[in-house]
Amino acid sequence: MPQGSNWRKERLLAKAASEQKKELDKKTLQRLRKILLKEREEIIGGVKQIYESSKEIGQDGIQDIGDEAANIYNKQILLSLNENERMRLQEVDEALDRIANGTYGICEECEGPIGLKRLEARPVAKYCVPCKTKLEKVKL
Repeated sequence: MPQGSNWRKERLLAKAASEQKKELDKKTLQRLRKILLKEREEIIGGVKQIYESSKEIGQDGIQDIGDEAANIYNKQILLSLNENERMRLQEVDEALDRIANGTYGICEECEGPIGLKRLEARPVAKYCVPCKTKLEKVKL
């Protein structure tokens, strides 16, 4: 009976998408999309600034071992920030992809709608609050 379960799953997904579309009208979706695009620009601008800063570190002439160690440490911190920014950028891009393919606002775990308040607070959210809570408890 796998076909029956696929049919039920498709109906539930269609119902969730329909309910979410009521809550996420075009105007709201466009507003959230603009927020995501702005965040994307900020991330890219920040990464460029971090990259330029990391190039400047250690280019100020002769240094003693202490200065060199401090500069190496600072470069490592800047590069780790860059990794965090890369992860944030990926989340934003995935959210923009979900908007484009019509699955934005649908929980990736239970396929139910993600509340508008959650999406406004965290536009990159992939999970509804109950599923996110359940996933975080599993990680502990």
